[in-house]
Amino acid sequence: MSDQFKKQAAERAADDVTSGMKLGIGTGSTAEFFVHALARRVADGLDVIGVPTSERTRELAESLGIRLTTLEELPELDLTVDGADELDPQLALIKGGGGALLREKIVAGASVQMIVIADGSKEVATLGRFPLPIEVVPFGLETTRRAILQVLEDMELPLELALRGGAESPFLTDGGHYILDAHLQQIADPGTLADRLVAIPGVVEHGLFLELATKAYVAGTDGVKTVLPI
Repeated sequence: MSDQFKKQAAERAADDVTSGMKLGIGTGSTAEFFVHALARRVADGLDVIGVPTSERTRELAESLGIRLTTLEELPELDLTVDGADELDPQLALIKGGGGALLREKIVAGASVQMIVIADGSKEVATLGRFPLPIEVVPFGLETTRRAILQVLEDMELPLELALRGGAESPFLTDGGHYILDAHLQQIADPGTLADRLVAIPGVVEHGLFLELATKAYVAGTDGVKTVLPI
């Protein structure tokens, strides 16, 4: 049922797209449903141009006939549509489970609006159940890891930090970086955590997306509901 809900949310977001729009196109399983829904509308004559947030999304969109560009060519976008690993009632998000958080945040930040598409399992009262991805440069990894742990300790958060993929074959992002996943359970003050993490040399970006989403479509057994930030 989860895939069906993801598809419903994605198709609802695709209905919001109008000809002439400059779109940010997200990454992940829910975003892929959006790409397919958008491609069907493009085949019917919808005129849009998109900026993909990952190589995976770029390949899929190109294969389906969606016209693409880059932020270098089109630095300002009308709308980004993307999934989320978690969203709270304020539409604060955790993203990055698919490893594309840096490009996703750059594209979302370049957009006037951001629509989140998700199934109901992604809604939480407080962020943190899903591990928080922290994208870091490989150089000085241990120094960066210790600095992150110090921030977590200062904020009385769990000191559980794992290198995605493990030391033998770490996951590599499209930007050539590693990801450390912080298992925090609950993040009482995401704003402070976001500020402290991004201030660490070696941290490229983190998966807290705050004050970026303007609307969410969340699908469940009762259909697709619209969520606006409180």
